[in-house]
Amino acid sequence: MAKPNKIIYLLLISLLIFTLAQAEHRTVRRRSRARAFIEIQCQQTLYPDLCIRSLSYYVSNFTSNLSLRRLAQVALRVTLANAESTKTYVADVAKELNETKSYRFAKECLDQISDGVAQLSNCIKETQMIKEDGETAIDFPWHASNVKTWMSTALTDASTCVDGFSGRAFGGKKRAMIKAKVLNLQQATSISLALFNRFAARYRSSHVDKPKV
Repeated sequence: MAKPNKIIYLLLISLLIFTLAQAEHRTVRRRSRARAFIEIQCQQTLYPDLCIRSLSYYVSNFTSNLSLRRLAQVALRVTLANAESTKTYVADVAKELNETKSYRFAKECLDQISDGVAQLSNCIKETQMIKEDGETAIDFPWHASNVKTWMSTALTDASTCVDGFSGRAFGGKKRAMIKAKVLNLQQATSISLALFNRFAARYRSSHVDKPKV
């Protein structure tokens, strides 16, 4: 009786291995589709390479649903994290420059980046009010207008910060680092805006401008 039991045991083990292999294959295939989806959407932005690098880390978020809305939301969260990191760095530099002539420029930049953080936070909250099934279609133009306005303001904030350092002589390395971080933030915000615009266009054609029958 021992031999049949051993055969059954081996069959069960083989079946388990086969099932796990199939599940892994499906996961890999879904991730490949999700990465392709991200790459296609990022090609429509001004900074496709940065877009792909930034969002590919979150590919697992798209293995079950290739959603433009979700992609726009993830891009916004990545941009907000970038803005918060930049804000922290500029705040540290401002502290170091306290009671120096250069403090005012660092403080002005910090104020601009802080406002950008607030604008991006508002964008995330606003996109969460948009239902993918079209339930909020009647309010969509209002939500979309708010998001675009706030993201545009965040872009302006970052530009104003960089412009404020032009020609200033304080701390060459610190100034260069701030400009590099803010430039990256500008590009990330631009990417988020482009991806939201793609989602908005698709949503509008599917739910808002859809002809009544």
